[in-house]
Amino acid sequence: METKLLELLVCPVTKGPLIFNRDKMELVSRSARLAYPVRDGIPILLEHEARTLSDDEIERIGRATSPA
Repeated sequence: METKLLELLVCPVTKGPLIFNRDKMELVSRSARLAYPVRDGIPILLEHEARTLSDDEIERIGRATSPA
């Protein structure tokens, strides 16, 4: 996913930033605890299409995006 596009997109629930998970092809909103699918390169930013993230997933995402 292009960096410029990712900078423009926000979570439709919280209006907060999204993190792209390349392995799962999802845009993750830590604050909403939701992961939105990316299908054929198109982000599906609909709350009913998103999956809820577990506590473990939120923790892993936090570690992966923390500055070193």
